Amino acid sequence: MKLSFLAFAPLVVFLLSSSFSLAFAGNVTYDHRSLIINGQRKLLISASIHYPRSVPAMWPGLVQTAKEGGVDVIETYVFWNGHEISPGNYYFGGRFDLVKFVKIVQQAGMFLILRIGPFVAAEWNYGGVPVWLHYIPGTVFRTNSTSFMYHMQKFTTYIVDLMKQEKLFASQGGPIILAQIENEYGYYENFYGEGGKKYAQWAANMAVSQNTGVPWIMCQQWDAPDPVIDTCNSFYCDSFTPTSPKRPKIWTENWPGWFKTFGARDPHRPAEDVAFAVARFFQKGGSVQNYYMYHGGTNFGRTAGGPFITTSYDYDAPIDEYGLPRLPKWGHLKELHRAIKLCEGLLLNGESKNISLGPSLEANVYTDSSGGCAAFIANVDDKTDKTVKFRNASYHLPAWSVSILPDCKNVVFNTAKVNSHTHIVEMVPVKLQQSHGSVKTLKWEIFKENAGIWGNADLVENGFVDHINTTKDTTDYLWHTTSVFIGENEGFLKNGSKPVLLIESKGHALHAFVNQEYQGSATGNGTHSPYTFNHPISLRAGKNEIALLSLTVGLPTAGPFYEFIGAGLTSVKIKGFNNGTLDLSSYAWTYKIGVYGEHLKIYQGDGLNHVNWISTTEPPKGQPLTWYKVIVDAPPGNEPVGLDMLLMGKGLAWLNGEEIGRYWPRKNVHQECVKKCDYRGKFNPDKCDTGCGEPTQKWYHVPRSWFKPSGNVLVIFEEKGGDPTKISFLRRKVSGACALVAEDHPSLGLDLEGEDKLENFKNTPFARLACPKDTRISAIKFASFGTPSGTCGSYEIGDCHDPNSRLLVEKACLNKKECVIKLNEENFKNNLCSSGLTKKLAVEAVCS
Repeated sequence: MKLSFLAFAPLVVFLLSSSFSLAFAGNVTYDHRSLIINGQRKLLISASIHYPRSVPAMWPGLVQTAKEGGVDVIETYVFWNGHEISPGNYYFGGRFDLVKFVKIVQQAGMFLILRIGPFVAAEWNYGGVPVWLHYIPGTVFRTNSTSFMYHMQKFTTYIVDLMKQEKLFASQGGPIILAQIENEYGYYENFYGEGGKKYAQWAANMAVSQNTGVPWIMCQQWDAPDPVIDTCNSFYCDSFTPTSPKRPKIWTENWPGWFKTFGARDPHRPAEDVAFAVARFFQKGGSVQNYYMYHGGTNFGRTAGGPFITTSYDYDAPIDEYGLPRLPKWGHLKELHRAIKLCEGLLLNGESKNISLGPSLEANVYTDSSGGCAAFIANVDDKTDKTVKFRNASYHLPAWSVSILPDCKNVVFNTAKVNSHTHIVEMVPVKLQQSHGSVKTLKWEIFKENAGIWGNADLVENGFVDHINTTKDTTDYLWHTTSVFIGENEGFLKNGSKPVLLIESKGHALHAFVNQEYQGSATGNGTHSPYTFNHPISLRAGKNEIALLSLTVGLPTAGPFYEFIGAGLTSVKIKGFNNGTLDLSSYAWTYKIGVYGEHLKIYQGDGLNHVNWISTTEPPKGQPLTWYKVIVDAPPGNEPVGLDMLLMGKGLAWLNGEEIGRYWPRKNVHQECVKKCDYRGKFNPDKCDTGCGEPTQKWYHVPRSWFKPSGNVLVIFEEKGGDPTKISFLRRKVSGACALVAEDHPSLGLDLEGEDKLENFKNTPFARLACPKDTRISAIKFASFGTPSGTCGSYEIGDCHDPNSRLLVEKACLNKKECVIKLNEENFKNNLCSSGLTKKLAVEAVCS
C-alpha cells in the first residue's frame, strides 16, 4: 500500500518544529484512558536515564538525545544508599546531584517520572537500601517493620520536600508528573504474610499523604489502593489491565535489552521486537510507556549489585553506555514514536473497536465523531507473513509485526521493517602515555600488599564469620588467616607430592595464599550458590600461614528477605597428610577487613602519598595484590573513552580519584550463542545471546569529564595478577554508517527536517545515511540496489544488481554529513530483477 503523505505532513511538521515542547502549568490527574495534564489527555513516551549511572557533564546530551528520539518524559529512580550515607547524613553532589538532573530535564522542556521507591529493582547494590539500615536491631526490609518504615518514610519525605523546595512537581510548575513508591513488591508480598500486605497499604497511604499534587504509582502491585495507580513491568504489557477501571494503562518498564553478569553471555533484544511490543501496548489502549533502560550507563565504583553484575549497565539500550545513539534501534524507535503520535488524539479520545482479521490477525480501530480514524493491524504469528483484507484494501504484514495507519488507509510504519541507518562503532586503542615536552614516556609506580593481616587484627574467631555482616559492605575484601604446623615426617615433604587445599564458600570469590605465595582463585556462578576451591599447595616443614582473601562482587539486589543472604567461607580442609585430611574450619582464624592500600585511600588525594611507591619503567606482570599508579595524558579527540583491561586479572580502577569500578575479564563458557537473532516470537534474556567464549565485559567507561589534558592519575588494584603494560585507553568512534531499505518499507520521512523535504519524499521509500558531528561521508565501501545480502560490514551483491548503484550513492552522499537516496525509477533500474521480487538498497559508508 503506497503512502499518502500529504494527509499527515502538516501534523508531522508541527511535531518536528515544536520538538514536543511542554508547558508545566500545574494540574495532573488521570482517568481510565490516560494521564490528564492541564486538562488534556496525554500519550507519553518515557525514557529511563539514571543520574548516578552517568556524570553531570553527560546529562544534557543524554536528555537531548532522548528528546530527539521522540521521547516526552525522562524517568529515574532515586538511589537511597547513594544519598543517605549514614543515618541523617545526606549527599547530593557529583553524580548524585538529583536536583540538577531534574532541572536539566525541565530545561529541555520534558516531563519527569520520579521513582522514589526507595527500594529500587535496578541491579543496584542492596536494592538501593543503605547497608547501615540492616544493622539497626529489629529491622526487616520491606515489611511491617517499625524501624524500616520509619527510615523509609523519613527518606521519602526528605526527597519530596527537596523537590518541593525547588518547585519541581508539576503542581508547582515543575516537570515531575508522577512519583513512585516501592517497586515490584507484588512479587514478594506473600512471603511476608500479613506483614507484607500491611506494609504495601502503609507505603501507598504514606506516599499519598506527602501531598505532592501529582499521582503516585506502584509497579507490579496488584493490591494498590486508590488513588495509587498500579503499573506493568515486563517485555510485553499489551495484555496488562489495571486492577481498577478508573486507572490508565501504564507500562513503567519495557526492557529493550537486559543486564549482564561477569562470566555470562551478552544479551540483546532486536529493535523489531521492541517496536512490536510498544505498538501492541498502544494498540491495546496503553497511554504511558517507559523504556527501562533508554540509557543504561555504568555501575561506577562498587554500586553494581550482585552477585556479579557487571560494571557496564549498557542494557542494549537505545543510547549506549557511552552516550551514543545505538543505531538502528534508536532510529527505529524514533520513527515508531512519531507514527504513534500521529494517532494520539484518536487513541486517547476516540471510540475503540477490536476486529479479528483471521488466525493471529487483528485490528484495533479508533474513530471519532468528526470522521477521524486510526488503526493498528497486528500479525502475532511468530513464523508466517500474512496478507490481510482491511476496509476493502490488502495489507502485507510480516510475522510478529504491527502496521500503523493514522488514517485507517495508509501504512506509515511497520514494526518489522527497519528504515533507520546503522552506525559502525569501533573502539580505537590509544596507548597510555605521558608527555614531557617532545618526549613521551611512561613511568609506573608500584605498591605491593602483603598477603594476610596488615595492622592490628579486627577480630579472632574459632571458625568462620559471615563476610557481609563483618565488612558491612565497606569493602569487597575480608582476610582470613590461620597457621598450620607441618611435621618433618609428612610424606608429601619427602615424595614430592603436594597436599590439596579444599575450600567451600557460599560466595562470591576468593584468592588463596600460603606463606605469601599466591595459590589460585575460585569463584561462584553469579548466583548465591556455594562453590569450591580444590588446588594443590606447597607446604614446608614447620609453621605455614594460610591466608584467604574472601571477596564479594556486589550485594544481593532483590528477593524476599534478601538482606539476610550471607557470603563467605564455610569449610577449609587440607588433604594429603599421613593421618588423612586436616580440617581447619574450627581453627582460630584472624580477620582483617579490607586491604591496606584501600584503607589508606592510596588511589586519591592525599592518600596517594601514604605509601612508598616503587618507581619502574617495567611494571611486574602476573603479580597478585599489587597497586599500579601511572600518570597519563588524556586520549586525543572528544569521543567517549573506555579502558581496556583484557589482560589484567581482577580488581578495581580509579582515574583522578574517581571510581571507574570493578574490572574482571571473566569469560563465559556457554555455547548457546546465536549468529543471527530471529526477532519473531516472544523475547527472553537468553534468546539472542552473543559473546560465548569471550569476556563478558571487555572495556570500562571512563567519562571524558574526569580527564585533565595531562597529569591524570590512573590507579589500579590488581588482586590476582595481570599484564599492566597491555592496559590502554580506547576512543569509542563512529567510523561508518550503513543503510538497508526495501522498496516496500513505509516511511513518512519523519527523520527529515522541513516541509519541503517531507513533500519531496511522499510515496517514496528512501535510505538515509548520517555521520556524527564533525565528520563527513568520505567514501562508499558498498552500494547495491537489487537483492544484496548480508549485514552491515559484510554486505554482498546478489543475483540482481544495478551496476550504477555506487556511482549514484557517491554522487548523493560524498563529503556530506548526511544524505538521502530515493528508491525510485529516476535513480534505479527496476526492470533488472524478476517481477514481483522486492528490491533493496544496501549501502556502507565511511565517516571521517
